[in-house]
Amino acid sequence: MSDFYRVRRLPPYVFEQVNRLKAKARAGGADIIDLGMGNPDLPTPRHIIDKLVETAGKPRTDRYSASKGIAGLRRAQASYYERRFGVKLNPDSQVVATLGSKEGFANMAQAITAPGDVVLVPNPSYPIHAFGFLMAGGVIRSVPIEPNEEFFRAAERAVMHSIPKPIAIVVCYPSNPTAMVASLDFYRDLVLFAKKHDIYILSDLAYAEVYFDDNPPPSVLQVPGAVDICVEFTSMSKTFSMAGWRIGFAVGNERLLSALARVKSYLDYGAYTPIQVAAAAALNGPEDCIYEMRSIYRKRRDVMVESFAQAGWKIPAPTASMFAWVPVPEKFRPLGSLEFSKLLIEKADVAVAPGIGFGEHGDDYVRLALVENEQRIRQAARGIRRFFDGADESLHNLIEARARA
Repeated sequence: MSDFYRVRRLPPYVFEQVNRLKAKARAGGADIIDLGMGNPDLPTPRHIIDKLVETAGKPRTDRYSASKGIAGLRRAQASYYERRFGVKLNPDSQVVATLGSKEGFANMAQAITAPGDVVLVPNPSYPIHAFGFLMAGGVIRSVPIEPNEEFFRAAERAVMHSIPKPIAIVVCYPSNPTAMVASLDFYRDLVLFAKKHDIYILSDLAYAEVYFDDNPPPSVLQVPGAVDICVEFTSMSKTFSMAGWRIGFAVGNERLLSALARVKSYLDYGAYTPIQVAAAAALNGPEDCIYEMRSIYRKRRDVMVESFAQAGWKIPAPTASMFAWVPVPEKFRPLGSLEFSKLLIEKADVAVAPGIGFGEHGDDYVRLALVENEQRIRQAARGIRRFFDGADESLHNLIEARARA
């Protein structure tokens, strides 16, 4: 396999090492509390499931569907953007339904990237943001993740020193993994930057509805003229706990979406039609389930911040997303995030996502997902406290042993 061009561009999947250790521990009878993968544990709202059941088995619904999404689903997404962001989209030319935002990102990269093309990607960032382009033969230049002046200074330097000039810049706010949120002012500056340098913006807005204050995260498409250069990706996975349904969207610039739709037309026939019908019902339906989702994640966040602090590990409280981006405790930092994550499984029965899996600039952090109930989060805190208390006595030997291994 090492001879295959695209496989050579993919390093071993860091998270798989943690997953193997987690599976081994569970096979041995350990009760592992999994805060690693952002896999929602909340049930899909009943009215969405009912619509799926109602539609499945009807004449024509078992046939091939539409690669870019059925018309009703694209209209529902356009209506959502108008309600939520005040952005008007043409559902026929400015909305494409995808098999989740991850597939949309990967196929957009295939559609627009020539070998050697440069793309600016935050570091740390969700892996597909970089590896979608690497698999397509592109080259990645890293920029900081925090949406501030340093982001633009680094992006200017990257443009200046890149040959050829970058074709696109990726942003993701609320951020996976860091939970940072961008303001509309940041997006205004981003659109000016992209137009100045004649590059596209690819925005990942998968966590648009997972926020815990009175400031809903904005869309870059709210900026006048952004649609000239931007495509934004959203997902049903977190908002409606539909991760396994694999429904997302790409919206915005018609030229980019036309390219995406052409690539997809060769690769898939779209999601199962009843799933698309149910997704449309979700977007057009009542929003009380969204308010309940936010309330549950907010309570979990507060319990995590409180209980982990009592265990001796300070958790920065995220204002959005379903993640906390947490510094590795100072005394464990020489191990790196991967070895620290392995220790948490072995010594505390807690799984987390090592920050190195999101880029080298994430190695001083781990990502914690709010995907266990409050009781389990408190149980995780107790396990971590026992581990920390025991590690105080033998930490030096532990670090040396891990380093030798």
